[in-house]
Amino acid sequence: MCAAQKSAFVVGGGVIGLASAFRLAQRGAAVTLFDPNPGKGATWAAAGMIAPVAEIGPGEHENYQLQAGALAAWRDVAADLRQLTGETLTIVQHGTLLVGWDGSDRRLVEQFAQVAGEFGAEPRRVRRETSPDMFDGVTGRIDEGLLVEGDAWIDPDQAVALLASANELLGVTVVYQSVLNVCDDEAHVKATTESDTFGADLGIIATGANALPVGAGTSGQHIVRPVHGITVRVHGIDRSAQPMIRSFVRGSTVYMVSRPGGYNVLGASSEERGETGAQVGEMQRLLRDALDVVPALETATVVETRAGNRPASENLQPFFEVLHGGRWAWSSGHFRHGVTLAPLAALEAVRFMERV
Repeated sequence: MCAAQKSAFVVGGGVIGLASAFRLAQRGAAVTLFDPNPGKGATWAAAGMIAPVAEIGPGEHENYQLQAGALAAWRDVAADLRQLTGETLTIVQHGTLLVGWDGSDRRLVEQFAQVAGEFGAEPRRVRRETSPDMFDGVTGRIDEGLLVEGDAWIDPDQAVALLASANELLGVTVVYQSVLNVCDDEAHVKATTESDTFGADLGIIATGANALPVGAGTSGQHIVRPVHGITVRVHGIDRSAQPMIRSFVRGSTVYMVSRPGGYNVLGASSEERGETGAQVGEMQRLLRDALDVVPALETATVVETRAGNRPASENLQPFFEVLHGGRWAWSSGHFRHGVTLAPLAALEAVRFMERV
């Protein structure tokens, strides 16, 4: 059977599920996507950074290499979305300004520079006296930092909306229910919701940190745990023409993504728990750290707080596991890089379809 004749399920409607459905439908598959509330999981809380360098971590060389192709992959998606919908996905590439709040935090910046150099990345040192605009709104106690010039951001809300529109134009069927049970035989897969059972040729499970449906036969090699995080959205200072800010503050990390008109996304808390909602303490710590680095936010207006659970694998690496039976695959483990890696995960889904 050729790819154009295949039917496919995508279980999970976050940015990875939506992008996977989009690429599968582009290749001619009849796609059914299952999610009771598409785009309202971890994607809902994401700031939308495509920042493979600024989010470098020791020991994450393989992840960094994978993310290095993410921006180009998003540009390919944006071009295809524009051709199909007539709308442009905004991709802003002003880089990231990495700074440290106090002396110990500045040592963490130096450690980052060393790790980045080992990975082949070369952040550029910048100073307030020679690049004053870059430090707009930043506390006067910080007069230097590192500029990561290749980093970019998108608005996940816009990406979700455009992917949903494109999927509708491509004939993707959306079932606004959770899949409770999955199974397969030599030729087909089945997905059961609370009201019906559906059949297709293959299926992708992209449920993030949520539990797998009953019947999903994993190898046991991969385990995903939820890592809770919040972002606070405020309206105030407009740094949209300047780099994103990422700072070490008392050993923790805070970031700020500024969009045109003064809309800013502040993040990111990170706690090993699976509850939903934002706790007062984590909001207080996030806002305190953000204000220490960008005191110009003092008069900003809080718009909303969003919470989500990121799917973290044991080694913090994403994976695409073909499940027992060979017709279901599990795409997860993207942790804090879900938006970044979505177009690459979608290509994995296409390759899987071509093999089945």
